[in-house]
Amino acid sequence: MSGNKNVIITGSRRGIGNACLEKFASNGFNIWACARNQDDLFELQLDSIRKMYGVDIEAVYFNLTDEAARKNALKKIIMSGRQIDALVNCAGVSHGGLIQMTSMDDIRKIFEINFFAQIALMQQILRPMSRQRTGSIVNLCSIAGIRGEAGYIAYGSSKAALAFATRCAAQEMAPYNVRVNGVAPGLTDTDMAGEMECKAKKKMVDASAMKRLGQPQEIADLVFYLCSEQASFITGQIIRIDGGMIW
Repeated sequence: MSGNKNVIITGSRRGIGNACLEKFASNGFNIWACARNQDDLFELQLDSIRKMYGVDIEAVYFNLTDEAARKNALKKIIMSGRQIDALVNCAGVSHGGLIQMTSMDDIRKIFEINFFAQIALMQQILRPMSRQRTGSIVNLCSIAGIRGEAGYIAYGSSKAALAFATRCAAQEMAPYNVRVNGVAPGLTDTDMAGEMECKAKKKMVDASAMKRLGQPQEIADLVFYLCSEQASFITGQIIRIDGGMIW
C-alpha cells in the first residue's frame, strides 16, 4: 500500500460499510475491505474505486463467526507492517421478534455477530494501535440499542452491549492516544431496511422529525469525521444520527 493512511472496514460489500468504503477512498485512505464472501461485482467496484481515487484497496474475505478465519485475516493485515490508522466495524445482522417468540439460540447467534465478533476484532487491532500510540475505532451501533422498543430484544440488546463496550474501550485506550466511538443510526436506506415489514418501517419513519430514511452516505460522513483529525478530542461517544427520532 502507498503512504496514505490506512483503514480496515468490515461489512464493506454493501450498505453503510460500502458507503464508508467510497468515503474513505475519496479522502485518500488505503483500505482493507473486509467482507464475508467473494463477489465479482464487488471486485469490479473495488477496481473502479482504486482507479478513481488512486488508492490501494485489498479485499479481505472471512466469516465473522469463524474464529480461526477471522484471526488469520487480521493477523495478515497486522503482519503487513503497515500502520492501521482506523478500524470501522460495520458488519452486523438484524433480527426482529418479541421476547417470548425469540429463541435463546437466535439471541446467541445475533450476539455472536453483532457483539462478540466485534469485541474480538477490537481486541486484535487495539494491540498494534496501542503500540503505535495512535488510531481510531468506530463501531456501528444503533438507536435500537438506545431506544427500548418491542420486537428488538436480540438486535437491540446486542447493539446496547456494543455501545457499552465502546465506552469502556475508549476509557482504557485514551492513555495510548487511541479513540473509540460509536455511531447510532436510525432507519437507513439499506438492504436491512428493505427486509422490514412495511408497517414497522413506516412507524420508524413517522417517529423521526425529518420523516425519511437516512442515507448510507450520511452515516459514512459521520464515521469518517470521527476517524479524522477534526475529531481528535472526541472519544467514548455514541452519536445518534437518526433524523431527530421522537422518544
